[in-house]
Parts: sequence; structure tokens; C-alpha cells
Amino acid sequence: MVSTIEKIKQLREETAAGMMDVKRALEESGGDLEGARRVLREKGQAIAAKKSSRETHNGLIEAYVHFNGKVGVLVEVNCETDFVVRTPQFKDFARNVALHVASMNPLTVSPENLPQEVLAEERAIAEKQAREKGKPENIIERIVEGRMDKFVKEKALLTQDYVKEPDKSVGDLLQETIQKVGENVVVRRFIRYEL
Repeated sequence: MVSTIEKIKQLREETAAGMMDVKRALEESGGDLEGARRVLREKGQAIAAKKSSRETHNGLIEAYVHFNGKVGVLVEVNCETDFVVRTPQFKDFARNVALHVASMNPLTVSPENLPQEVLAEERAIAEKQAREKGKPENIIERIVEGRMDKFVKEKALLTQDYVKEPDKSVGDLLQETIQKVGENVVVRRFIRYEL
């Protein structure tokens, strides 16, 4: 019984999920911590999806200057209420996104916002490289699609691997924050300055 209580405590600290949610996740996973984390993550994504249509009129602008003094970032992160703006979870999220932007230099917040001319140029380069390597025509399209998927993942903030925890994306971090604060959270925009 003690180990179950310890598991519940550990999962609550890691995920900020409610005690009954953690207990149900452990039951569903047969007491397996990793399985329970997966169940909680899936439930968190479902909760975040339900909240995504809510308006986000409050928020903050987080400023970050990288350790070398040569990169600075401003990030606007919005939520539903001013109460959530003052929570440590929301502030930590905004700070971590600003640090990530400084480190990884994304072009835009989400893949949908990538400029069409940038995508067209990248697609042309990928096609040219595949043809120069002498790849068959029926393979070129798959190679180009693979390169484009990788390009989009690397250039859009929400699909990039999170710099502090590369096994999850910034989008995953956003979903976790939505679950923790209980409101819709949106990374509205950012600007990055570099000497």
C-alpha cells in the first residue's frame, strides 16, 4: 500500500493532476508509473483540446536575454484570466518558452504560420538535391515529403523538441501547462533579437 501512495504522490508532483485522476491512471496502467504517465498525458491532451476554443485575453510578455548577452527574446503568452497569469506554472512556462526561442531560433509559432514562399523554396531545394543524387522519380516525392516534415518540425516553435527535455515538444509542454493551470494557454507571438 505504501508504494501505491508513493506512486500517487510522485505522479501528482510530476503532472499536477488531481489525486483521483492519478489513482485512476495507476489503476488503468496496472500500477505501472510510465503507463500512468501516458494515460495522464492523453487525458491532459483531451482536456487541452476542449479548452482550445476559449478566448485568451489576459497574459504577459516575458523578456529573456541569453547568457552570452547577444540574444534577446520577447514572448507574448496569453490565458483566460488574470488569476492564472500570476501562477508560478504560467510564469515558468512563459520563461521556458522565451529561453527555448533564444536557444532554438524558430521562424514562427505554429506550422500553419510558416510563409508559403519559405516552404516552396525549401521544397524546390529538396527536389533538386534528390534529383542530383540520381534518385528515381517515384522515390523523389517521398524524400521531399520527409524533408519537408523535418523542416516544418524544426522551424515551428510548437513542433520543435523542447530544449530542456528533447523527448517532448514545446507543444507537449504547452499541453502540460494547460492541464496544470486549468485554462486555455496560447503562445501568441515572439520576437528574437541577435547581434
